[in-house]
Amino acid sequence: MLRRVLIRDYVIVDRLELDFSAGFGTLTGETGAGKSILVDALSLALGERADALVVRQGRDKAEISAEFDLPAGGPLATWLKDNDFDTEGDACLLRRVVDASGRSRAYVNGTPATLTQLKEAGAFLADIHGQHQHHALLRVDAQRKLLDSHGGLSDLARRVAERHKAWRGAREARLAAEKNAAGSAREREMLEWQAQELKALGFEPRQWLDDNQEFNRLSHAATLLEGVAAACDMLDEGEAAVLPQVESAAVRLSTLAEYDPALEDARELLQGAQVQLDEALHALRRYRDRLEMDPERLSALERRIGAVESVAKKHRIPPDDLPGLLDDTLCRLAQLEECSDPAALAEREALAQEAFRTLAAELSAGRQKVAEALSSAVTDAMQDMAMAGGRFQVALSPLADGALHGLEDVEFLVAANPNQPLRPLAKVASGGELSRIGLAIQVITSRSGETPTLLFDEVDVGIGGRVAEIVGRRLRELGRERQVLCVTHLPQVAARADWQWNISKETVAGEVLSRVHPLDRGGRVGEIARMLGGMKITETTRKHAEEMLDAPAP
Repeated sequence: MLRRVLIRDYVIVDRLELDFSAGFGTLTGETGAGKSILVDALSLALGERADALVVRQGRDKAEISAEFDLPAGGPLATWLKDNDFDTEGDACLLRRVVDASGRSRAYVNGTPATLTQLKEAGAFLADIHGQHQHHALLRVDAQRKLLDSHGGLSDLARRVAERHKAWRGAREARLAAEKNAAGSAREREMLEWQAQELKALGFEPRQWLDDNQEFNRLSHAATLLEGVAAACDMLDEGEAAVLPQVESAAVRLSTLAEYDPALEDARELLQGAQVQLDEALHALRRYRDRLEMDPERLSALERRIGAVESVAKKHRIPPDDLPGLLDDTLCRLAQLEECSDPAALAEREALAQEAFRTLAAELSAGRQKVAEALSSAVTDAMQDMAMAGGRFQVALSPLADGALHGLEDVEFLVAANPNQPLRPLAKVASGGELSRIGLAIQVITSRSGETPTLLFDEVDVGIGGRVAEIVGRRLRELGRERQVLCVTHLPQVAARADWQWNISKETVAGEVLSRVHPLDRGGRVGEIARMLGGMKITETTRKHAEEMLDAPAP
């Protein structure tokens, strides 16, 4: 559950630190007091997008932190470990910082995270239901996704979509092969010749490097021999050779060092130089003896290098890319070979279609079961929400050829009154009816989920009276299983809460700021009386508020 929220410089909040309790809690206050600010701020901590407008006027950044329970061994703990986030302790901390330019940073347990990671972590912890979701239910795609989510079928629906794409791809490949048979044959002929040429070339990157080095050496053999001979002359074979002179100097210093040991260091250095020069001379002689003038080898290398460069130039690539070109050519040939076999393509298409239909049939069976249960549950809820005799049905309409989302369309049908036929929700529900039906669906689907914290942001707009009492009772029942937070304007809902906070605005140093006040028994009586009576609170409204609070729990 949600333990604690810290908000700094968010919209009209300067600093707010709140500790939450379990059960069902409500946030109430005057219209425009900022009741939804807390929910909006929490949605940022859960990964929703933000812009610079959320930063309080005159401040550099807004910051929201939300601390949740972290059950040991649960799916969130596994996710945190898999994504290299800290899992020590029994809490999960989500943090979001938005600066005045609109840029934001996200953190999970103190470690920088992407917005996607923050949203994934938040999905394990809290689920926010807003007024807009009632209207989203008017879209058939949203209805289908809600049904799949409610039935735990979302992953199966995703795999069905993947298999449908594979089937569609196989079908398109067959049709393309049939349409482009002549063009494919010409391309295959050209690629076969190209592959044959590249194979015959036998290009190897390491051999190419060795050949270039050998060619460079042989093409400059005369210059190399001349230079090495000159170096040998200077060292030992010429009239002014260096080695004999160094040797003579070393011998003379050896004699002189007997008179003055200070010359010993210079003598040792000369002896070392003599050794180095002697080794260099032997290395040069060995090189001279091995180096040969080989015109035939040079000519062969020139032809080989020319052939490689000619092929590379023709394909407009560097020689080192020739092996990759051969691989690509062979791969494309294999594809064309496959496409040239209509029977193989047709068989692959049939197998892909069968794989799709098999998995889609499993999805259809699951949807049928969930649709029946959801239809019955929402119909029962409608009887308590001033729609006695009304009916709700999740209709599954078969699709002959199937689609990306399966073998059927999903649509919510409703009849608000006993004698009315079932018709699409988008066509028959008034604003009030949509609010009641939408709230019933949200409460029922939330009950089947695993998210420990549920937030309802003024989803009870458009209802009142006895229906409001029923909504309050339903939310309280849900609060026995989960932590439920509800922003509401209905006293009937607030009275059913286990705890209640009042949201208000205060002017501090000329600046309007939002404040949250936890309410005790007396405070709740006064706040519910205000919700009942408006501006004027009488003893009668206070007494009524007390009666509502004292009403026995369902």
